[in-house]
Amino acid sequence: MRIGVNALFLVPGDVGGTEVYLRENLKEMVPASPDDTFVIFTSKDNDQSLRQDLKDCLNVEFVKLPFRSAVRPIRIIVEQTLLPLKINEQSIDVLWSPGYTAPLFCASSQAVTIHDLQYKSYPEDLTFFERITLNFLVKNACKRCDGIIAVSEFSKQEIIRFNYAPEHRITVVYEGVDTVFGEPVDFDPFRIIDLPPGTPYILCVAHTYPHKKVHVLIQAFGRLSDRIPHHLVLVGKARRGEDQVRKAMDNLPDHQKVHRVSDLQGDQLNALYQGADLFVLPSEYEGFGLPVLEALTAGTLVITSKKASLPEVGGTCAIYFDDVDAESIAGTIMEVHRKKIREKTSIIHDGKIWAKSFNWKKSAEQSVKLLHSL
Repeated sequence: MRIGVNALFLVPGDVGGTEVYLRENLKEMVPASPDDTFVIFTSKDNDQSLRQDLKDCLNVEFVKLPFRSAVRPIRIIVEQTLLPLKINEQSIDVLWSPGYTAPLFCASSQAVTIHDLQYKSYPEDLTFFERITLNFLVKNACKRCDGIIAVSEFSKQEIIRFNYAPEHRITVVYEGVDTVFGEPVDFDPFRIIDLPPGTPYILCVAHTYPHKKVHVLIQAFGRLSDRIPHHLVLVGKARRGEDQVRKAMDNLPDHQKVHRVSDLQGDQLNALYQGADLFVLPSEYEGFGLPVLEALTAGTLVITSKKASLPEVGGTCAIYFDDVDAESIAGTIMEVHRKKIREKTSIIHDGKIWAKSFNWKKSAEQSVKLLHSL
């Protein structure tokens, strides 16, 4: 088969978990399917990096389209006009679009991955124009594509709830986690956050979208900062919830105990995970919640909410707060902080085992199987 991959959505370093999803699946899919040819449709932004990812694979071809993915309106136009022409030229048997949207008119069979429908529950995450456009494209992708991949049971139920597609056309394929997060790294996390070695810290990895509730974690930390020795390390880029984050920062009793980091390189994120005393993800909405698995793999205690897909991903190995508010989060952090070392060690051990059940090889195999069936 000639399997097309619509990578036009990818802006390296900017699209979060969907970038990890695409790259890790391709790294597993392509070498494991030598009888298939993967034709990857790229842009000026991502062509070189995707070529580098798959440089050792002989069954891959690249078709670079002359535009920049970072310019979203142009990307939408190219995806709906030029991409279908290129698909026809390349005699593609099935097209996989891993980033929510797909061509509405296409000569080949199609599958699309819908990671979540976050914009339906949290419209404030996007501008009005972005929201209307995305809703149109995602809804019609679900209607036009022959198969839909949901990355969690929660995401599948969201697609059904909003009447985007019937259940029989949706296949749940869980994401994986890179085992590198559990491997020793030769990097000192305290160099990144400029703290004395050994200083305990709580880690959060999330861009500041409103639904991520990073500001609520800051409020919770403010209630605790004079009772625990920990600092708070926030990894992520500023997004539409940044005003709330700044207000929460302004109300902290000690600003010097909060550290913000972005644009990490190489082993830096791994080092931060492994060096953290606790990992907290206060989000109210996740299609999958990959950072939870990354933290579990790194051997870090995880605290998160009971919302959306997070209980699916954390299983019995994460510790959950009941409500996404400062009081509940602060109380859960204190509860975990007071646990005995033996109990913490047991939770960490179970978390590492649980995380191994999610792997990219399995994700890639199930996805390719679906593409073949179409």
